Order: sequence, then C-alpha cells, then structure tokens
Amino acid sequence: MTDSALARPAATRTATTGRKRDRMRGWALVPSVGFLLVVFLVPVSQLLWLSVVNAGGEFDFVHYERLFSSTLYVDVLSNTLKIALWTTIACLVAGYPVAYLLASVPPSSRSGLLIWVMVPFWTSFLVRSFAWMLLLGRDGVINQWLAALGVVEQPLKLMYNFVGVMVGMSHAMLPIAVLTMLSVMQSINPNLPKAASTLGAGTSHAFWRVYFPLSLPGVAAAGLLVFITSVGFFITPTLLGSPREMMIAQLIIIQIEEMLNWGFAGAISVMLLAAAFVIFYLFDRVLGMSALTGGATHGKTAAKKGLLGRLGAQAGRYFIACVSWAGWGIARAFAMIRKPRYDRHREQRMTARWVLGIAVIVFLALPSFFVVPLSFSENRFFGWPPRGFSLEWYEAYFNSPIWREATLRSVLVGLCTAALAVLLGTPAALFLSRQEFFAKTALMGFILSPIVLPNIIVAVALFYAYSHVGLIGTNIGLVLGHTVFTLPYVIITVMAVLKNYDHRLDQAAWTLGASRAATFRYITLPLIKTGLITAFLFAFVRSFDELTIALFISGGVATTLPRQMWSEALLNITPTLAAVSTLMLVFVAIVILLAEFIGRRSRRR
Repeated sequence: MTDSALARPAATRTATTGRKRDRMRGWALVPSVGFLLVVFLVPVSQLLWLSVVNAGGEFDFVHYERLFSSTLYVDVLSNTLKIALWTTIACLVAGYPVAYLLASVPPSSRSGLLIWVMVPFWTSFLVRSFAWMLLLGRDGVINQWLAALGVVEQPLKLMYNFVGVMVGMSHAMLPIAVLTMLSVMQSINPNLPKAASTLGAGTSHAFWRVYFPLSLPGVAAAGLLVFITSVGFFITPTLLGSPREMMIAQLIIIQIEEMLNWGFAGAISVMLLAAAFVIFYLFDRVLGMSALTGGATHGKTAAKKGLLGRLGAQAGRYFIACVSWAGWGIARAFAMIRKPRYDRHREQRMTARWVLGIAVIVFLALPSFFVVPLSFSENRFFGWPPRGFSLEWYEAYFNSPIWREATLRSVLVGLCTAALAVLLGTPAALFLSRQEFFAKTALMGFILSPIVLPNIIVAVALFYAYSHVGLIGTNIGLVLGHTVFTLPYVIITVMAVLKNYDHRLDQAAWTLGASRAATFRYITLPLIKTGLITAFLFAFVRSFDELTIALFISGGVATTLPRQMWSEALLNITPTLAAVSTLMLVFVAIVILLAEFIGRRSRRR
C-alpha cells in the first residue's frame, strides 16, 4: 500500500473533524439569528399579512383598493420620497468636506474633531428638533439676529414649512453621512494622490481624478443609508413641518393611534416597504451591495448584472468622469484667475478644507446648546431670548414623579437592552469575522435588515404582536423591541474590532493546551474588551433615545423619557423640555468622553 493511500484516511478524518468543528462554531449564530426571527421577522411578516386578509382569514385586497382609490396616499408617498431625496443630497454635499477633513488630518486632531460630530450623532432627535424650534421660530434666534442687523423688517417664515423640515432633517441625518463616508475615506491609500502628483498632476487634478472616484463607494453607501432612514422618519416633520410636509410614517401612526386600523396600516407599510426595496434593488443592480462596506464594483461583476447593471455601470463611469473633470476645471479656473504660486495654492486649499469642514461641524454641534440658557431662564414659554435666572424648570423635572419614573425606566431599559445585545451579538460577530461559508452575505443582510428597514414598520408590527401576548406597557417588551435595533450595531462594532485581531494568538493558546473557553476568557476577551464596552455604550445610548418603539409599546403606562418628551411637545411646550434636553446633552457628553477615555487607555497599552 502506498504512502498516499495510507495518508488518505487521516486526511479524511481531519476534514471531517474540521467540518464538525465548524458546525459546532455555527451554534454561535443561533441566539442572535433566532432572536431576530422571532422578534423581528415573524411580527413584520404578520403585519404585512394583515394587509391582504380580512377578519375571516380570507384574501381581501380592500385595503389596497382604498390605498390607490385616491391620490392622497400616493401624494404623501411622493412627498416622502422628495423630502428624503433632498435630505440625502444636502447631507452628501455638506458631509463630504467634513469626512474629507477628518480623513486627512493627523489622528490627534481627528479625535478632537470627531467628538463634535459624535455629540449630535448621539444626541436625541427630539433635543435637536427642540433646538431648531428655538432657532427657526417667528421670534427665534435667527429672525432676531436678522432684524438686529437690519437684513429683514418682518420675521421670515422658517418653520412649519418645507424649509424648516429640510433644515431639521439635514441636521438629523448629516452625522450618519459623515461617519459612513469617513469609514471609506480612511481606507484609501494616501500615497495614491501623492503618486499622481509625482507624475505631474496638480493638487486639484490628483484629488478629482484619483481620490474622489475612490471615495464614491462611501458616498453611495451614505446616500442609501440616509435616504432609507429619512423615508421612515416622522419626528422632525411633525415638529417643524405643516400638513403639506406630511410623510408616510405619520399616516401609519394616525391609522394605529386614532383608528386602530391594522389592515390599512399594513397596506401603507407595504407601500413604504416596496419603495424601499425598489431603492435597494436599483442600488444593488447599479453599484452592488458591496458598496455598503466600501467595496467597488468591478467591471466583471457589473457585466454579470444584465442590461440594467451594464447601463448603470456605464452611466456611473460617465457621471464620475463628468464630475471629476468639472471639479478639476473649476479649481483650475480659479487658480488661473488668481495665479497663486504652487505652495500658496496648496496652503489656500488646506485653508478652504478647514473652513468648509469647521463650518459644517459648527452647524452640527452648535444648535443643541441653545436650549441650555433657556433651561435656566424665568421664561414661562419655550421661546427666545431667555430672561433672568431660575432653577424652576429643573425643580419641576426632579419633583415630577412622571418625569422621574420615565427617566429611571429609560435607564433600566437601556442597560438591559445593551447587555442583551452584547450577549447575543458578540458570539455572532466572532463567528462571522472568522468563518467563510455559503450564504454569508445573505445572512449579513438579514442581520442588518432592522437598521435599513423603516423603523415605523417594525414598531407597528411589534405593537400588533405584543397585543396578543400581553407585552404592551411592559419593560420586557421595550427591551426586546430596542434590542432589535441595537443588535445589528453591536455586531458591526465588534466585527470592526475583530478585523485587527490576530487570530494566531488563539491558535497559539490552543496548541499549548488551553480550551476554547479558557482562550476566550484569558486571551480574546481582554483584547476586544474596549470594543465590547464601546458596543455596550452605543447600544445603551441608542436604546435611551429610542422613540418609535416606545411610542407604541409603552401603551401610555410604561412611558420612557423620549416618549414623555414627545407627549409634552405635542400638548404644551414649556421650558421644562429645555431642562430635560440639557440633562440629556450632559449625559451624552459624559458617555462620549467615557468612550474616548477608554479608547485612549486601550491604545496606550
């Protein structure tokens, strides 16, 4: 018998053992995937099913007949898509200079600037909307400043119209665009533009012809995320808009809260979901879903996508070429008119980069702080300017049992949500970052679907499912609902940490006789501890600020802090909201500084 014949059984045994080990590791996905199947997929499917059946369980499309019998609902959907599109364009145009600045400065400067982007990102949407109500109101800060400067004689109408909605929506979504584009820009090799310069290309030419095309996958991913998030948004349009700016999510809320019409709400949700799927389909066929992770769509991949993919790829190439040449031409024209020396031109370009970036960062960070002076004023109404000094509104907050209970419930639910999301998400992140297997892309798409699906659909679906199992108005129901949205963020955060993890350390521990449990406890866990803490803090803040789930699940009994703020804003806006908003700003700042402190300590070790 030959040596190869003797070796074949051993190799077979080794392969069999490897497959068994992979199957054992696959159990790490069961908790997170099983959770999303039960708490996310089943309720959403059930809600959508209600739109096509009647009370007797028979197929009935009466809700869709009503939906398309009038142009009202289609007009609201069109208005929703229009607002989402303009919000996306504004965020990409304003966010690109900030992301470019953050990607090009040294790490020491980047950390300080990034904090001012993260503060509005982690600050409540409600707090930011309240700030814009102070700024854009008829007697608000902007109108008072314009009147004082003699620019206008009568106050401008900046709120309760399309302008107010666009300003508030752009401010709310801009951090998402900046952080998404930044993640791609940081992966671009900085030597490529330098290489273009050494070959004779000018600074502007190197940027527009080399750097800008490489950053477009990040621009595409940011545009998709901002657009999908904006489609399901309702906080800013409700507080800053008028009925003319009504969005589809507001219609769904009306159908549930005022009419309790589950079937028609499901039909509206299907229409919104169909619009989101169309956007995703076009994005995938033209750019490829790899753009969401910073990948590029190569010509061979595009060729396999059929006519739509080829047309999209061709149009994309023409678009990139036109924008690149136009940007370079404009920069070149300015350079020829002013005729600066090369060094001076480079200095001016750096100055313009800083001016644009800092201007957008100020737009992001400054508005929320206008609520702080109002919280210490003697004003009896939510308006500017603040007069006198008083702690009355903080006393009203701390002396109110409703506010105290809402705050404690938000903290408790946030801690439980963060703990559950980390426990479920960490094993899944470890497996996904280390294993390659069939349908991994589809599985990742399912795990990430709660953050790309309009939140209002998930909230309404959970409301209907909870009504049958008695979880309405319970903390458990809130924790489960919040975990649906925070679990994908935890998995993404931990996977990002594991990208830089050296798996040979685990292998060395195994060869020395350590069990997998001991290896994880003494090797893996200490090295990824910072990432787990960051994921925990992120999940906690995300849960603490969640309004959509609480709007339905709390049932008016187990109210959370955002739910109580929303109720107060709709009924009677008082400076108490400014005091609560100030406390939330302080809380978010403490969390961000804590995360930054933990990150710096881990980098020093």
